[in-house]
Amino acid sequence: MIEVCEVEASSDYKLFLHFNNGEERTFDMTPYLQYTVFRRLENKAFFSLAHVDYGTVVWPGEIDIAPETLYEKSVPHR
Repeated sequence: MIEVCEVEASSDYKLFLHFNNGEERTFDMTPYLQYTVFRRLENKAFFSLAHVDYGTVVWPGEIDIAPETLYEKSVPHR
């Protein structure tokens, strides 16, 4: 099962992720900000509160995104 071990949020709504399989990948949250559940993340200060819990990325207020989505829709660091 793929899990996120570390996350760093950037000011341009990208998440820099380290997975338990050793891969480092970048996920762009921009397309997801249109969904009601992620609207609070438009606030850059709030977006920067991203952290890892239970193997995925979470924010206050029980906002999270599936680790499988983060992996499948991300691109490897170059």
